[in-house]
Amino acid sequence: MKHVLVIGAGPAGLAAAVAARDAGARVTVLDSGDGLGGQYWRHLPPERPSRREARLHHGWAAFERLQARLADDAIEVVTEAQVWAIETGGAPETTGYRAQLGRDSASASGDSPGLDSDHRDRQSVCDTSVRSTSGSGTSVHGTAEHPDQAAETSRSRTADRTLIGRLERGSAGDGDPGGPGSNTDAGTAVAVHALIGPADAGGREARTFTADAIVLATGAHDRTLPFPGWHLPGVFTAGAAQALAKGERIAVGRRVVVAGAGPFLLPVAQSLTAAGADVLGVFEAARPAALAKGWLPRPWRLLAAAHKGAELAGYAAHHLAGRVPYRLGRAVVEARGDGRVEEVVIARLDADWTPVPGTERTVTADAACVSHGFTPRLELSIAAGCEIGPDRFVTVDDRQRTSVANVYAAGEITGIGGVDAALAEGRIAGRSAAGSPASRADLRRRDATADFARRIDAAHGIRPGWTAWLRDDTVVCRCEEVAYGPLRDAAAATRQTSLRSLKLTTRAGLGICQARMCGRTVEDLTGAGSARAEDTTDRRPLAAPIRLGDLAGLATTWKDTHV
Repeated sequence: MKHVLVIGAGPAGLAAAVAARDAGARVTVLDSGDGLGGQYWRHLPPERPSRREARLHHGWAAFERLQARLADDAIEVVTEAQVWAIETGGAPETTGYRAQLGRDSASASGDSPGLDSDHRDRQSVCDTSVRSTSGSGTSVHGTAEHPDQAAETSRSRTADRTLIGRLERGSAGDGDPGGPGSNTDAGTAVAVHALIGPADAGGREARTFTADAIVLATGAHDRTLPFPGWHLPGVFTAGAAQALAKGERIAVGRRVVVAGAGPFLLPVAQSLTAAGADVLGVFEAARPAALAKGWLPRPWRLLAAAHKGAELAGYAAHHLAGRVPYRLGRAVVEARGDGRVEEVVIARLDADWTPVPGTERTVTADAACVSHGFTPRLELSIAAGCEIGPDRFVTVDDRQRTSVANVYAAGEITGIGGVDAALAEGRIAGRSAAGSPASRADLRRRDATADFARRIDAAHGIRPGWTAWLRDDTVVCRCEEVAYGPLRDAAAATRQTSLRSLKLTTRAGLGICQARMCGRTVEDLTGAGSARAEDTTDRRPLAAPIRLGDLAGLATTWKDTHV
């Protein structure tokens, strides 16, 4: 039985896990959260359930169906699992979709290269069941213990020495964000290293999972463009505000402004009003002409997403009932307050998002929720050596295969397309990883959602004029309190094109978030990072923060688990 490891339990990950199981594979699901569903289906904890949870979510019935399917003895679920490194094998020419293209070409010419017997032998992995644990150490779907403790210890130490050596050389996966890794063993199983337990806790359990194939479904997080005062308490990313509203029933403020770009602003506003906030308005940066350019061409192609019309109508009805204004071509260009947000400044924007002088108005508010789209979480994809395209998404073929053998990707890391795209891609990736063909229906759905994703970018994509609302003292890196003026001047004075050098010079991006919040902005403002694909803020030898004590203790505490 083939073994598939899914990283991420949002819509794409859950769909991949169920599809892989339906195709006959044994499945293990890892997620860093303490529950399933990801950001899209973030819900109240079991100890504080809602009697009408479905009213808080779109597609809640789909989540319940997927969650119910996980109650299968052949599906293991490990929550609070922080994956921090991935090891893969395979040369670019012999692995992933590139290899398949070569094999298809060779097959058409009558050749049949295939893998030799040695490679086929190495491609198989130990068919051993594992215990599934959450951070509390409890079993989710229990199966047998590892049969040979001595062999486990030997493998554990060998794997640990190999990984630490690679980390000392700079990368766990020897990968390159601009292309596949340089390994030559096309048959080596994929090894995933994780720490199990509450985030930031000490003494977490270290485990390694190996599998025939993995599906990366790590999702995306908000991107918020900086503006004067955005570092004040009371300024939230829209995703954080929604997470508190949906997952804890907490409103981030009493008088709240929602601003940024993209359809995501609408459900955020709805979640906030449902949690008791007075939403003063939703301010979309895109102007009517941009929305028309993105959404109106070839309208018949939107028929595949016709159900989105009902969803949009629901948001509109909610806004009308709550008298929530919706303004186009507007942005929060400043937040003010003594120690926290007390008011925000909203200005009208031109087509390039440059504020129009004289249009500023001040609104009294105690919270601002701002999001200008999403940034894919590429750390693990880069650690695995997956090729990242010029658009900064994981490159996949029609089966969701990446450039690395036995590694598949689905969801927002391949393009920001919403939940429908994530579900379709997840099902395709899950079946492909299990060695089965995807259904034609899912392929059609995926193609239809790809058009939807392109429209989102065309209508709501970031325009270059936003930098006009920055001042020299505007904080760009909130963790290290690096302002725009010194950052710009340092880049100009040193003529640096290396992002790594610029970070060391200015400390921008070296704080606790490790450039997850400011990284793309630092790149855009300085021009650093664009010269070399490997020199970007998405590249991290350690994909997640780890305590030095945990890292130092790996040589003696590692548990090697084959799934």
